[in-house]
Formats: sequence, structure tokens, C-alpha cells
Amino acid sequence: MDERTALDVTAMRALETGATGARARDDWTDADRAWASRAAAEVVGERATPEQFLGRRAALALERLGEREPRFVRATHALSWPPWVGNAVIAGAFVLGIAVDRIGGAQTINLLAPPVFLLLVWNVAVYALLALAPIAGRRPAEAFGALRASLTRFASGAGKAPRTRDAARSVRYAAMAAEWARVSAPLYAARAARILHFAAAALALGMMAGMYVRGLAFEYRATWESTFLDASQVRALLAVALAPGAWLTGLVVPDVTRVAAIRAPSGENAATWLHLIAATVLAMIVVPRIVLGVVAAIVERRRASRLPVPLADPYFQRLLRGFRGGAARLRVVPYSYTPGASALAGLEAIVARGFGGSAAIVVDAPVSYGDDAAATRAGPGHAIALFNATATPERDVHGSFVAALAADAQATPPVIALVDESVFRARAPGDDSRLAERRATWRDALTAPGVAIVFADLATPDLAASEAALDAALGAHDRPAVAR
Repeated sequence: MDERTALDVTAMRALETGATGARARDDWTDADRAWASRAAAEVVGERATPEQFLGRRAALALERLGEREPRFVRATHALSWPPWVGNAVIAGAFVLGIAVDRIGGAQTINLLAPPVFLLLVWNVAVYALLALAPIAGRRPAEAFGALRASLTRFASGAGKAPRTRDAARSVRYAAMAAEWARVSAPLYAARAARILHFAAAALALGMMAGMYVRGLAFEYRATWESTFLDASQVRALLAVALAPGAWLTGLVVPDVTRVAAIRAPSGENAATWLHLIAATVLAMIVVPRIVLGVVAAIVERRRASRLPVPLADPYFQRLLRGFRGGAARLRVVPYSYTPGASALAGLEAIVARGFGGSAAIVVDAPVSYGDDAAATRAGPGHAIALFNATATPERDVHGSFVAALAADAQATPPVIALVDESVFRARAPGDDSRLAERRATWRDALTAPGVAIVFADLATPDLAASEAALDAALGAHDRPAVAR
């Protein structure tokens, strides 16, 4: 999935898995969710890949959201890396190099301490860290985490998320930013590496360009001075430091006699020394940094076009179920329980949130206590066995029923055992200990292969919690899920 599509998908995931409160539901309703999935499926066609479907759905959803919640769309766009950041950093490094108006004092070059030597030492240290990082069990990005992280934070914060006093929206923006930071981390690490490598090359080129341009109007004089080193030692040191430049240009580092003759306060025209320094910088900084930058650019381009999407995530699995199999079909089988109008409305809302607004739901007539034979009449599709939490759960009765329902060849696994807590909560409001005990009893009674247990208050359902509970039930039905 490419970078822009991955960002859109990440934004919609943050919105649809974290939206809570009445205002959030007004911004993006269950009907909107169903519309986005249906419209995307029509556009991409049934042969499209999951990534194509998810990307088109996110794009259509953000387009609709832009009409009613433009701040969310702006917040999404603010997370993308602005293209100008890299160009600005590289251009700034080149200008900084040119702006270094002295490589010595009063147009003199102290051959033992020109600023370009500090640049050489720094770059050699960088190459050493890059080479040693894998040996130390670290990735190259980790060796320069602070520098690359600073650039990434600057780029990601160049377009700030809109300010809002709405706590729900603030949480939504923060969740989206955190998720995108996780998804984009490998890509942004490669991008920061590419920019920093090219910036280092630009800085060196700027210094050399400034040096040669100023050399046209001023005469640079080469000299050296030292408290501890004599001419032979200085010459040996310079021969090693300038060896790449000597090899590249064919120039020879002056001998000991010539080096001794230019000891301060004496000096000579620095042209030969400037050529050696410039060629050394070219060989040791510019060329290697450009090569490293090109490699980082290749990695960046590959990662930008292949950002991973965790398709195994319950949120994506829910969307893909509807895309691959069309509208979900669910049959609700109340067991020794006649749900009222409010409970049925809550059930429909939960199903719409968990399976999509186009899910088809059929509620059977209540099954009589002990009538296990009714389990085989559930029909194809997902089956929901609906129980009243106030009933006394029995493994030989309620557990036997859901086991028979799960064993039905027509049912799509897992069978969802939904325990309605609305009446129980009304009788014992705020009694969390009794509620916990009752849930434990139901879990013990409904333990059966292919059965997932979900607890929900159908009178006043928490749709976000119910959605998470159903996701957990469908994704890992051996582990009970609770919707408070």
C-alpha cells in the first residue's frame, strides 16, 4: 500500500475504532460506514485486492468527511511528510557551507586545523558507526536515532493538527498520530537518512565552492604551527589525511623540507593544498554520502510503495468480510427469552456496527427451555444465541444448546453467545461484583468449541465496546469478550 493510501486507511481506522460520544457518531455514523464499504466495493470490483478495497474505501470516506468534519481531514493531511522539508534541509546545508567565510585566519590556512578536517573526522565516524551497527546488533537507523528522529518530528509537525476544545476529537487526533507514527516509522527513517546523507554532501560541496570562489579574489596562504609536532611528523600526518586527494588528483603531498619551510610565521600560496583538501573532501565525503543517499532513496521508495497494513487486525477483518462475502447474514436465536423492543433495537445497532450497516439480521421465535433440536434450524450464516443474563445458566441446558448450534454444518463459525445484561443491570444497578460473578457463571456454562461469548447491555449498548467485543469474538473466539 502506498504512503498516501496507508495514511488514509490509518486515519479511518483511528476514527472508526476510537469514535465515541454523540458528536463522534454524528460525524461518522454507522450508515456512513456501510455506504463507504458498499461504494468502495462497487468502484474496485470483486477482483480487487484487499489493499485496493481498503484504500478506496478510506479515500471515499475522507471525501465525505471533508464536507462535515474538515478539521479531521486537515489533521490527516498534516501527518504527511511535506516534500519541501528535504529540499530545504539540503539547500540550507549548501548555503551553510558557503557561508563559512574562513577556513583559517586572515586568508591563511592552518594545515593542521582547517574546518574541513573536522568535517572529515565526523563523516569517518559516521561511516564507522554505520559499519559497526549490525555487528553490535543494532540497525543503522538506531545508531543515529536522535538526529533522524529530530528531523522526523520536525517534518511530521510541520503541518500541525487543528486545535480543538473537544476532548473526543483531541483523543481521536492523538490516536491517529500515534498509529501513523508506528506505521510510517520504517519509511520515515529511510527518508530522514536520505535527506541527511545528501545534506552532508551539500555541506561539503558548499564549503569547497565557497573556498574556491573566495580564492579568486583573495590569496590564501598555507602555514602550520604546533607545540608538540615537528615538520616530519606534520608531513606524515598530512600525507595520511590527504592521501585520497593525492590519489584522485595525482598531486604529491609536499616533502618534509617544503613543509618545514612554511611553518608559521612563514607560508606559501595555498593552491596545491586547497586542491588536495578539496579532492579529499570529494572522495571521503561527497561521493560516499551521495552513494549512501541513493541507497537510502531506493529503500525509501520501496517502503513508500509497500507500507504494510495489518490485515489480520480485527478492524480490517471486519471490513474484508463484507467485501469478500457480501452483506453478512445473521440469525438470532433467543433462548428461553423474549427480547423487548429496546433490546432488539440495541441488538440491531450492535450488529450494524460489528458487521456493517448492510448486514441482514433475522430474529427467530424464542426457543423453549431444553429444546436443543431447534439448534439445527438456525440456517446458514453467523448464528447468535441470545440469552438473558438473569437466567440461571446451566452447562447441560444452555451449554448444550450452543454446542449443538456450533455443531450445525450450516452455521458460520464461531457461534456467538450474546448474553443480554440489560435486565440484570436494571435490577442491580452499580453492583459490579454481582455482575462479575454472573459473567463467570455464564462463561463456565457456555464453554464449548466454536462458541464465543459476548456480554452487552442491549438497552443502552456501548457500540464502540460492543464492536471491540465482536472483533475479539470473531478473531479469537476461544477467549470471551466483554462489552460494557
